[in-house]
Amino acid sequence: MALTLFDTDEYRPPVWKSYLYQLQQEAPHPRRITCTCEVENRPKYYGREFHGMISREAADQLLSMAEGSYLIRESQRQLGTYTLALRFGSQTRNFRLYYDGKHFVGEKRFESIHDLVTDGLITLYIETKAAEYIAKMTINPIYEHIGYTTLNREPAYKKHMPALKDTHDWKESTGEDGVSEKRVHTFRGPHWCEYCANFMWGLIAQGVKCADCGLNVHKQCSKMVPNDCKPDLKHVKKVYSCDLTTLVKAHITKRPMVVDMCIREIESRGLNSEGLYRVSGFSDLIEDVKMAFDRDGEKADISVNMYEDINIITGALKLYFRDLPIPLITYDAYPKFIDSAKTLDPDEQLETLHEALKLLPPAHCETLRYLMAHLKRVTLHEKENLMNAENLGIVFGPTLMRSPELDAMAALNDIRYQRLVVEMLIKNEDILF
Repeated sequence: MALTLFDTDEYRPPVWKSYLYQLQQEAPHPRRITCTCEVENRPKYYGREFHGMISREAADQLLSMAEGSYLIRESQRQLGTYTLALRFGSQTRNFRLYYDGKHFVGEKRFESIHDLVTDGLITLYIETKAAEYIAKMTINPIYEHIGYTTLNREPAYKKHMPALKDTHDWKESTGEDGVSEKRVHTFRGPHWCEYCANFMWGLIAQGVKCADCGLNVHKQCSKMVPNDCKPDLKHVKKVYSCDLTTLVKAHITKRPMVVDMCIREIESRGLNSEGLYRVSGFSDLIEDVKMAFDRDGEKADISVNMYEDINIITGALKLYFRDLPIPLITYDAYPKFIDSAKTLDPDEQLETLHEALKLLPPAHCETLRYLMAHLKRVTLHEKENLMNAENLGIVFGPTLMRSPELDAMAALNDIRYQRLVVEMLIKNEDILF
């Protein structure tokens, strides 16, 4: 699918290319070949797919029935080393298999053999079917036209992001243990490269995320992106639903103007309002506030003359956090924050929270600090507004935190811990930040 390029002064939504996504959907599915007999000395981290010390020929015969079939065998030549045998392209392929708490054959590390094989089959299928297409992905970039960041006018080869190692995860039996670079990122749900507009394939570590502007790109495309990318304000067309780091860099501010302006308004006339943040404002007027910020930015009028009910302003602030594509407490930092809530010892709780805060991007951490200081001031008016730290935790827990788990029950179980996290952050705001 070809992209139409527009004048750089005019923002148009990009046309995302679906070819690689379709290929991922077509990739063979894993088929575990289980061993029917008990195998002595089976490592505890392998299951029934482990067949012990069998030959390549025996493995090949077991796997010959279907594409995607796999098993694990122990090397006959090197005791204590293991091989993943996988059927792909009507051939049996052998990969040296490692375990260090997670399973891997190259750079990527997986919680389960099933996930490793799934990702491997996707990679092998796409790179077999679309090798020429992938090689040409960077030829017609959309980078300058998506409005997310702007290129300096120097050639891209002069200034670029530190190049990631071109170590390929699925080279047969290399046994090399690549080291993941800090910019490698696991995207949850389908994502498209914001340099070439193509799908970012695989289960984990599908590409690279720029820590400064939030740009998502393939590893190979990252070499074409300048190191000092900056969000272009004329292309950041909205405030709500925009990546938080991108927004503050585009406007050259410490925090999103929505947060600063709403909190100033609330503290000037709403701290004694009963049920502050708990009581909902009229949803149509909250949408009006959202539209005002998207249209006018820091010139938006949210004064008492426009919105007499303070619950409309609190509703607009909560909506801003709910609409963030990456939550204020990011997916990467989420597990550490939840761990702090599960810890019983108060000192250990604070220590774990300290460690969790270090995982947040600077703009996220500064915004969280400012918000918690505000909520602490809200609790000082508890006699009038009836909102203590526990009540605010109930309101803001699911607003600031979203579980990275796709399993609905797991996410539901986390709600009580989300509440506790926010409650602890409010109560210990002066110590933690």
